[in-house]
Amino acid sequence: MTWYEIFPTISTSLIAISAILVAIGWRLIIVGKRNAHEKTMLVAAVAALLFFIIYVSRTIFIGNTTWGGPESLKTVYQVFLIFHIVLATVAAVFGLTTLTLAFRQNFGKHRKWGRVTSVVWFITAITGITVYVLLYLMYPGGHTKPVIDAIFG
Repeated sequence: MTWYEIFPTISTSLIAISAILVAIGWRLIIVGKRNAHEKTMLVAAVAALLFFIIYVSRTIFIGNTTWGGPESLKTVYQVFLIFHIVLATVAAVFGLTTLTLAFRQNFGKHRKWGRVTSVVWFITAITGITVYVLLYLMYPGGHTKPVIDAIFG
């Protein structure tokens, strides 16, 4: 496996792990295990942060993957990708808000935000994994010029 393939695999795995941990954390709070919920959700947030660091690093130094599938599906894929990116951005903002509310011990609002944030995060994870499958398993594409090369090259 090359660097070109390993970063997306690791980052997608981190998103899947984060979503699984959010589901576990949600269950833990339902059954009244607040301390375990807190720890699980923090680890889920760390997994999501590690994803983001890897994704941004890859974008800067390696580049993004271009669509390698049939031209007839390119527009559908691009619309799906835009939906995923917007959803991921919303999920990140919601996640930070939900964590902030927890740290400030505003549990009434945290509970309300957490329910919505979790669902948005699950959908984001599913769409992100779908993008990975499309770009690296079903229709492997090429990659574009790294951002750092575009700026300094």
